[in-house]
Amino acid sequence: MTARVLVVDDLRPNVKLLEAKLTSEYFDVITASDGPSALEAVETHDPDIVLLDVMMPGMDGFEVCEILKNDPDTMHIPVVMVTALSDSADRVRGLECGADDFLTKPVNDKALFARVRSLVRLKMLNDEWRLREETSDQLGVLRDRKLVNTVDVKNASVLVIDDSQVERVKVLETLSKDDDNVVSSGTLAEAEEAIKDQVFELVIINLHMRNEDSLRFASHLRAREDTRNIPILMIAEEDDTERLAKGLDLGINDYVVKPVDRNELLARSRTQIRRQRYQERLRDNYERSLAMALTDALTGLYNRRYVTAHLGGMVEKHLATDKPMTLAVFDIDFFKGVNDTFGHQAGDEVLVELSNRIVNGLRNVDMVARMGGEEFVVVMPETEFEIGSAVADRLRNSICEHLFKIAEREKGIRVSISMGLTQLEKDGDEPDKLFKRADAALYFAKAQGRNTVVAAVPTGFDMVGKGDPAIRYENADQD
Repeated sequence: MTARVLVVDDLRPNVKLLEAKLTSEYFDVITASDGPSALEAVETHDPDIVLLDVMMPGMDGFEVCEILKNDPDTMHIPVVMVTALSDSADRVRGLECGADDFLTKPVNDKALFARVRSLVRLKMLNDEWRLREETSDQLGVLRDRKLVNTVDVKNASVLVIDDSQVERVKVLETLSKDDDNVVSSGTLAEAEEAIKDQVFELVIINLHMRNEDSLRFASHLRAREDTRNIPILMIAEEDDTERLAKGLDLGINDYVVKPVDRNELLARSRTQIRRQRYQERLRDNYERSLAMALTDALTGLYNRRYVTAHLGGMVEKHLATDKPMTLAVFDIDFFKGVNDTFGHQAGDEVLVELSNRIVNGLRNVDMVARMGGEEFVVVMPETEFEIGSAVADRLRNSICEHLFKIAEREKGIRVSISMGLTQLEKDGDEPDKLFKRADAALYFAKAQGRNTVVAAVPTGFDMVGKGDPAIRYENADQD
């Protein structure tokens, strides 16, 4: 994963050290030496994350963070304060200003890289929702411009998992200040049952459970559709750097180190609950207002109207930030034969099942749309062409390797797709050009016998993947 990181520190040696460390991990680094220049750099370079020194002359890090978090255009940029201050009161102050985390100098490399990767993933998801909001605005639906820090955090539903009853009681007492509805579990099995019965806005879990693996439990939460977006806050020991880094890579959102300061625990819990509720509000507003206008009634995918409005913003953003993007178009091979042989109801069943397989084979940030009939488009943001090509051929395989069940034929029918893909070019590319290149590659794929993926490249076309010949469905007994 690549990202643009803004490093802010008034001491040049500190800047150069962080710059060298981040560059070695292939991050794009920009720097600033004081508060005003940091705010200017944010406006000019649109960083994915800010590493912000606290103690600076004039405008300190707290003030810079507060300014960023009180601006609707910059409030989504993660801010990590890098400081020699170790007092919990300073951490709480920073969290209340909107900081996403603190790193204490000298900075541990593993903690630094894990935290940056974790927060960049979060921003990537937020950026996608913000871009969808902009699309809504273009279509006449009002955007939600409320600040994240204005979201109410009281009466949250929280699951606390710890095999120590004493520690659970401490957490419950801390969260009682916000009148949170807290469910307490002493084992992971109890926690699993609680999650089946209730939707939680935050999970707080002890990293060290006797005879149980908290990280594996956290990874299971991230893998499940119904719990994927629940914030996870871990309670760890001071020397748990390696396991915390692994946890951040697995998807935990934050952590607090023992001995736990109750004010810091409360501040970090509020941050996660506030962010969760804000994202849910964005998601609910967006889905409620646009579902009817911008989705395909049969498959539930986005429709042509949405793609037309949304793709322009995606292209503009990726060109401005010099990030890669892959676009693919595909259609079902000889789909008319499905309708003619088995009926239009069977054709609808195929379209729905195909849509489900495609969506399940992609990330949440990828966009899938039905352009009409049997024609579809997939947009993979921040995706190198080589990776996008591999994903495209995997999708082709996922369609043809298992039969499609239809009411008219108990044993099912085999379906295949042909796909053309292209990458965003750096100089003056635009949606129409992307579609033309991908369409040309699709037609070339069909000419090769179908059930094929072809990439448009500067020299012509490259074969990415090819399966068995596509079936024409002239005979209803064909497999």
